[in-house]
Amino acid sequence: MKKRTNIFLVASIFLSILIIGCDQIPKTPNEPNKAGLASNTCEGCHTNYELLKTIYSPDTTSGGGGCGGDTPHIEPYDRVHLGGEGYKSFKSSSHGKLECIACHNGLNNTSDKKLAHSGDFIKHPSKYAEKKCAGCHTDIVVRAKNSLHEQGWGQKNMVIQRSGNTSFESLPAKLKEGYDKNCAKCHGTCGDCHVNRPKAQGGGLYKGHNFIKTPDMRDQCVGCHTSRGGHAYFGIASGTVPDVHLTKAGYNCMSCHSRDEVHGDGKIYEHRYKMESLPKCTNCHKNLNTSNMYHTIHINTFNCNTCHSQDYNNCGSCHIGGEGARIPSHQSFKIALNPIPDTKPYKFATVRRSLMAPDSWELYGVPSLSNFAVKPTFKYTTPHNILKWTTRTQVASGKTCFDNCHIIKEGTTFRNKNLYLFRSDLINTWEIEPNKNIIVDGKLPIGWGL
Repeated sequence: MKKRTNIFLVASIFLSILIIGCDQIPKTPNEPNKAGLASNTCEGCHTNYELLKTIYSPDTTSGGGGCGGDTPHIEPYDRVHLGGEGYKSFKSSSHGKLECIACHNGLNNTSDKKLAHSGDFIKHPSKYAEKKCAGCHTDIVVRAKNSLHEQGWGQKNMVIQRSGNTSFESLPAKLKEGYDKNCAKCHGTCGDCHVNRPKAQGGGLYKGHNFIKTPDMRDQCVGCHTSRGGHAYFGIASGTVPDVHLTKAGYNCMSCHSRDEVHGDGKIYEHRYKMESLPKCTNCHKNLNTSNMYHTIHINTFNCNTCHSQDYNNCGSCHIGGEGARIPSHQSFKIALNPIPDTKPYKFATVRRSLMAPDSWELYGVPSLSNFAVKPTFKYTTPHNILKWTTRTQVASGKTCFDNCHIIKEGTTFRNKNLYLFRSDLINTWEIEPNKNIIVDGKLPIGWGL
């Protein structure tokens, strides 16, 4: 009898511990949330902010930085929360009438988070646009598939050529992995512009899952185009001012860059300046060649930016996956022989120091790019910081019109020489060979006295 009592006592204690332990395990309630939705549904869970904060999975890796600076950190539960006016707009839209699993797959009507996101669950449906978006947006999906925005062909082409390969697929697997991790984060799908914040902006839902027809200039476009677009356009750098198209006309990105350009035309372009629908200054500014004597003389010699841009961001010699840019970001302005004369008609053009170095991909199995010198490291550029009057177009009273742009010998020095790209401007010896055809040494007028 005593033995039975002891067994019963032990069993009772064990059962009590078990019950107490179970009570301490967080449960997913199935009762309706504030929106009247059961929390064991996709929408019910993602509209329940407090529940999301309880069951979210912490980030395992840092968002990193990159060309545009450090990535803003947005908590995982904030990135997936459905709420606010954006969510209300989404619910009344055609996209909001669809079931969550129609786009995301997975399983609805379960309080098990792992089960809900199991099997064929898709976090970003537009990565599978041909299956998930083309049913309604056929034309756009067909064109965007090979667009610069989605594929980043310009960047890929540089890696392909400098490594001596013939296609992106033929690159070493480890290098392709490094590209996807470090370079592809700004090249996204439909959702990265119309539903989410860009990855470089912290990622996650932008406005409660609402679909934004025209991406926001600051939140979407500049989220990716920071260092070479927004930085210049908004006049961020010391000594610069915002672009005249912003201050005088109030233009946003889509004022110049058309829908068809952004979505692509279905063709593959090896670099962005070959895009047929790229905006041109002459789309708005007519009869430039006769509008003043400066244009008449130089319209086919210099690109517009050589006179009308301010200083712009440069950096270079990037060690991808390691220490990053070994030539830190800095403001500069350089005119060189046009690096892409087959695409742009000018003899001279503004150029920007690019990131690539022979050992850029060292940490991804390529100690030195075998065909590195195939293209210049100073690339054709069109800074988005246009002004009518710049330090080159505005001269002091009584001075000649070319006082601030031609190289002028004064004693033993040459004024304005800093505007042009000379061999002496090349910091590293490996820069000499790729840039030998665009540096201006021996290519400027004899009358300048160099």
